[in-house]
Amino acid sequence: VQLQASGGGLVQSGGSLRLSCAASGSIFSINVMGWYRRAPGKQRDWVATIRSAGDTNYANSVKGRFTVSRDNAKNTMYLQMNNLKLEDTAVYYCYAVGTRQTYWGQGTQVTVSS
Repeated sequence: VQLQASGGGLVQSGGSLRLSCAASGSIFSINVMGWYRRAPGKQRDWVATIRSAGDTNYANSVKGRFTVSRDNAKNTMYLQMNNLKLEDTAVYYCYAVGTRQTYWGQGTQVTVSS
């Protein structure tokens, strides 16, 4: 399984961005997908998860502002980020849990400015 993350960029506080994570390869083995992020000088933090049935979970820090979704026809997962805050600045990584291992995308930088 290969994951390609995109959609990051520079946005002002209060703005919005949508990240995408395109999956290819043996995607039939994937049930759970999600996002992590790593802010400068900090550990990696879990952001959101979506299962194949569509149920989602969010970190408290993004609940109500971020929405994770997936388009199974396009093999793509999205992270809609609204009302972005300075503390959302990080490299965002998508992941996918397979039957034998977890796969990671290359990361996309999100920078929120004041």
